[in-house]
Amino acid sequence: MNQRPQPLPLSNSAETSADDIAQAWAREVPGVDVSSIPVVTTLWRTARLVGDERARTLRRLGIDAATLDLLSTLRRAGAPYRLTTQTLAQRCLVSAGAISQRLARAEAQGLVMRESAGHGRRSVAVTLTDAGHELLEPAVSALLDHEAELVGILDDGERDQLVSLLVRLAEHVSADDD
Repeated sequence: MNQRPQPLPLSNSAETSADDIAQAWAREVPGVDVSSIPVVTTLWRTARLVGDERARTLRRLGIDAATLDLLSTLRRAGAPYRLTTQTLAQRCLVSAGAISQRLARAEAQGLVMRESAGHGRRSVAVTLTDAGHELLEPAVSALLDHEAELVGILDDGERDQLVSLLVRLAEHVSADDD
């Protein structure tokens, strides 16, 4: 079994909790609104914990996050598991340069195949190979099973509520970027 590192403190621990941080700032800078600290700090710490756990799981499964993202995007597209490089970049939320680097690594490993998309255009299509399927299928199953265990402490209603709240927060933060 893999050893799990000690979790980062979230609240009510010997370490500084988000509430302790908020109280300290309220004391040190009276009048400043510290209401975001428990939310943002807990969200940040939880995201870091989940991200670290995912990275450990992916290492154990022999696949990196970028390759998983690339192969998963192709797999979710459905048969014939083929997308253009432009569509891949959009769906993976990365630049054309980043998708090109991911593709080069995956192609060198025999996980994808690139070819002209035809129609007289300079478009390139990427297809998931049999080797890509063989790596991806068990990795996705193991990863999703493990992540289901991680969120298994929450019942269906709590998960739905958490997702709804996080989407609402993300939409608000994203709207501020416009």
